[in-house]
Amino acid sequence: MSEILPLSIAAGAGVALGAGYFGGLWWTVLKGVSSPTPALWFLGSLLLRTSLAMTGFYFASGGQWKRLLAALAGFFAARIIVMRVIRTPQDKAHGLESKVRHAP
Repeated sequence: MSEILPLSIAAGAGVALGAGYFGGLWWTVLKGVSSPTPALWFLGSLLLRTSLAMTGFYFASGGQWKRLLAALAGFFAARIIVMRVIRTPQDKAHGLESKVRHAP
């Protein structure tokens, strides 16, 4: 029973990290494709998002593999949530959410 709270906190941290990571990726793609220097957007975003996620996993895990696993599960759950949230009305109108089975 005493292990449930730290695992829940780690999973919540993983969800927050995942939302920031994949939300930042979505924002970067929106800004990068219309930028005159898209390589700088994508490289800078990759370095920032990855360093923040890795630092967050380090602190969320507390040196325990069970907490790290819970944080990773939350991270990938956030990926699914972000993918559902950022669907465009055109995707929904054409029924693409049931046809597409890969990352946008």
